[in-house]
Amino acid sequence: MLLAVLREEVLEANREISRRGLAPHTFGNASGIDRSGAEPLVVIKPSGVDYAKLRPEDLVVTDLSGRVVDGSLRPSSDLDTHTLLYREFPQIGGVVHTHSEFATSWAQAARPIPCLGTTHADYFHGPVPVTEPLTAAEVEEAYVRNTGAVIVRRFRQENLDPVAVPGVLVAGHAPFAWGRSAMAAVEHADVLEYIARLAFRSVLLGAPEAGLPAYVGEHHYMRKHGPRATYGQK
Repeated sequence: MLLAVLREEVLEANREISRRGLAPHTFGNASGIDRSGAEPLVVIKPSGVDYAKLRPEDLVVTDLSGRVVDGSLRPSSDLDTHTLLYREFPQIGGVVHTHSEFATSWAQAARPIPCLGTTHADYFHGPVPVTEPLTAAEVEEAYVRNTGAVIVRRFRQENLDPVAVPGVLVAGHAPFAWGRSAMAAVEHADVLEYIARLAFRSVLLGAPEAGLPAYVGEHHYMRKHGPRATYGQK
């Protein structure tokens, strides 16, 4: 079976989306990429298939243009967003799209999630950005591909590093997250939902608009991800 190891990882990542309550019904999807060959290949969830019924052989393998290389089922309807992110963010190895409740609420409000505390700062180097809404022309031309395009545009406009900011809110839609692998992307999607929930409640309780002092956020992010990080084991 083509890319058997990656299929197993992507299968487990998709099951984790369901286990962690990040997407009801068959909403959401996870993918992973193999960049080791002459042509990068993506493994992604098939469209509309129940997470509990997924098998490794059900996953679909495509190239970066979205052409199916292996698989009998139709790939996720979000495939073109995933492949565009892989093309534009070569540092990432997995992408997850969810419709988790609180992160989706911020996306539907078209509001970035401010960094209000150290839990946020441990994972995201600054606010979680939100895209601009797609234009009518972008929706008509290629809705799914342009969903990826507005994500990339936001990161270019704000000079954001996708490794340091491993997720985004698509205005009016829902979150996407990514990581070094499909399972790392699921972790970031889970953390994104958690900090979205914390931020929602903090704002209701009157959190200061300025958020966490920048020097505190910087310290927390760098102690976990910086060149002299002290978090965890060597």
